[in-house]
Amino acid sequence: MKGRWRQWLVAGIVVTLLVLAYEGTVDEYGHQYTQQALKRALVTFAVARGLNAVISVAQGTEVSIEPAGVGVNFAPGQILDPINDLIEWFSWVVLMAATSLGIQELLLTIFSARTFAWLLIAVAVAWGLMVRSKRWHDHPLRALSARLLLLLLVVRFSVPLMALASEGLYSAFMSERYASSQQSIQSVTVKIGEINRSAESAARAPEDESLLGTAKRLYQSTVDTLDVGSYVERYQTAAADVSEQVINLIVVFVVQTLLLPLLFLWGVVQLARRLMQVELMPRRRE
Repeated sequence: MKGRWRQWLVAGIVVTLLVLAYEGTVDEYGHQYTQQALKRALVTFAVARGLNAVISVAQGTEVSIEPAGVGVNFAPGQILDPINDLIEWFSWVVLMAATSLGIQELLLTIFSARTFAWLLIAVAVAWGLMVRSKRWHDHPLRALSARLLLLLLVVRFSVPLMALASEGLYSAFMSERYASSQQSIQSVTVKIGEINRSAESAARAPEDESLLGTAKRLYQSTVDTLDVGSYVERYQTAAADVSEQVINLIVVFVVQTLLLPLLFLWGVVQLARRLMQVELMPRRRE
């Protein structure tokens, strides 16, 4: 009696998984969550490139002064060079994350295809017929079909379940960190852009060759000498915590799109190895 109940339980689980594989509800959620994560990655990549652009402008904007009549050019934006290097690396991390999500989306599309579902059904039917037929009880194909069915089921549901787990982890622990850091970087981009426009306006001051214009330039040169330190301080203030925010975003994307998939893949491999040693329905004792 115990063996019969086990057979009915195993058959019920297999049928339920086949229905889910064909019906595709789990895949719809997997696609939805993967696309949301991919959209976040692409938006973040655009934000990172935007900050990189304004920093590059800041590094190329020169403030000209003439202390003691000698022309000297300063680029106060060069103070942002370490941050610019960090943004470059961050852009690569986000690009890798987007690539990882694109691969997951492709795998979801492949494994959720009707062809794969029919393959699962065909293997399940073949296995079921062998289980019910006494002729196949001791045949090697019976055990092979059972292991193949288990392997196909693991492969079929691994990617959508990984997407669900990844989005659940993000929503529970990383969404607030992501939103706060993203907003901070956008704010820094706006502030540095404003400083750039101020420096560019000063650099484009109209030339006046009159005596009064010369006196004005000497006065402005003295003011600019003081303003160079002001520009440096404004750039430092604007980008004070940008490194911390970038690191926060790197942690989010590495954990969600690189570390978690690798851990999930390792778990799937370990599960598949154990399932290959399991017999779904043991042979009945005579």
